[in-house]
Amino acid sequence: MRMKARLPQLLSAIIFCGAIVSAASLESNPAAAFGMGGFGRMGGFRGAPPANGPMRFTPRQNPGRIVGVGRPSGGNGNGSKGPRHPIVGTGGPPALGPPIATQVPAAGGGASGSGVPPAGERRFVADEIVTEISASAAPQAIESLARRYNLTRLESINLPLIGGTLYRWRVDGRRSVADVVGVIEDQHAVIASAQPNYVFRLQEDATQDPPRSGDDTAQYVLGKLQIDQAHRLATGKNVAIAVIDSEIDAKHPDLDGTVMKRFDALGGEQKPHQHGTAMAGAIAAHGKLVGVALGPQLLAARAFDDTPGEAKGTSFAIYKSLQWAADNSARVVNMSFAGPSDPLLHRMLAAAYGKGMVLIAAAGNAGPNSAPLYPAADADVIAVTATDMRDGLYKMANRGQFIAVAAPGVDVLALAPGESYQVTTGTSVAAAEVSGIAALLLELKPSLTPADIRTILMTTAKPVSATAQHADFGAGLANAYRAVTGLNGKSDAPGASQ
Repeated sequence: MRMKARLPQLLSAIIFCGAIVSAASLESNPAAAFGMGGFGRMGGFRGAPPANGPMRFTPRQNPGRIVGVGRPSGGNGNGSKGPRHPIVGTGGPPALGPPIATQVPAAGGGASGSGVPPAGERRFVADEIVTEISASAAPQAIESLARRYNLTRLESINLPLIGGTLYRWRVDGRRSVADVVGVIEDQHAVIASAQPNYVFRLQEDATQDPPRSGDDTAQYVLGKLQIDQAHRLATGKNVAIAVIDSEIDAKHPDLDGTVMKRFDALGGEQKPHQHGTAMAGAIAAHGKLVGVALGPQLLAARAFDDTPGEAKGTSFAIYKSLQWAADNSARVVNMSFAGPSDPLLHRMLAAAYGKGMVLIAAAGNAGPNSAPLYPAADADVIAVTATDMRDGLYKMANRGQFIAVAAPGVDVLALAPGESYQVTTGTSVAAAEVSGIAALLLELKPSLTPADIRTILMTTAKPVSATAQHADFGAGLANAYRAVTGLNGKSDAPGASQ
């Protein structure tokens, strides 16, 4: 009778224990518990697209890299051996802190080192991607991948700077670039990396006055940078300066004999453009207008189209131009353009820096609330902002701790195509002026490294005011005379403090 009374309690205990065991099994291996053999990369759900069928996009394994799911912009998984100057990520306001920092993120890339563009990023060609091909990939494997993912190869280039081969593809069909990049970058047997073909824009306001005679004496840049005094010590003669820009009017009388070599990364009609011509003149004019350097060897790389006021260039054209500049032993590279964070461009800039190429870029004209723009915000680049005749900051200049120095960039008299002249405004022309100063330094001492040039520019810059913020002006207004005298520790030479 006593056993009979306890039987229901024993049965309840057995059932309860069984439930605990089952729950533990589900928690430790839920896929096995449901007979699915494990989820892994979604088990049997991922699969490869059929050779002649549509692509199927499925969730990715790595957190933050799920196709179609938003994630914060900026950041990457690329390693860095140390920063050259403080920069901040692509999203959010500039970081506060001292001018020189010890820890900064490298530029470029999405979350977890993926080439998928950050959520909300739209500054890329809508139907193109760029891939780096794995060194071991056979031609047949590349062709098979193109058929599998319905891609049409547009062009390819070998880039010794980074030791890789890049392909530019058209994405056929109505598929998002982000989704295609997200799937194709996992094909490691063929693809080393994948990303969008980003779009960059030249950084210049529209011409404020119609082109006019070069008799105008309003070239206040010369006095601000103390160019006449600097030219008594150095002129930048024979220093190779690559200008990656729109087409330069090399026949302009003020540029006669200055453009030594030309490269066209675009093909098609080569129409002289106001931006490229103005930048070349700011660096090397020697006629009615005078540039910061006299007699440098300009290497003109056409990577931007001739759209008035909105000239654009792509990542791929810039890659080709940078490689050409390296192939032709450029010591300085002027990049008066700006755009999004680009992983491959970051790698190329790092490689160029390692070869001793001084990289100078416009900070950008997107305004004080803009996220950092590239390549200026890259750790290997000297970023330049713009000031006016009264040393006031250009109101539309980008801000950030990545800015190194300022230079005149508001209402600057500049060259224009067709033996003409223009008044231009923006961080573009300011960057070109600093490229000229770098040439003066390299003529005096060719062994200077990019780090040396940055240090000299910043330590000899003229402070704008006691209250000026580094995020606005960098170290201050660049000064050619103070820079060249600073090579010998004589930045206090007579007239250098004017």
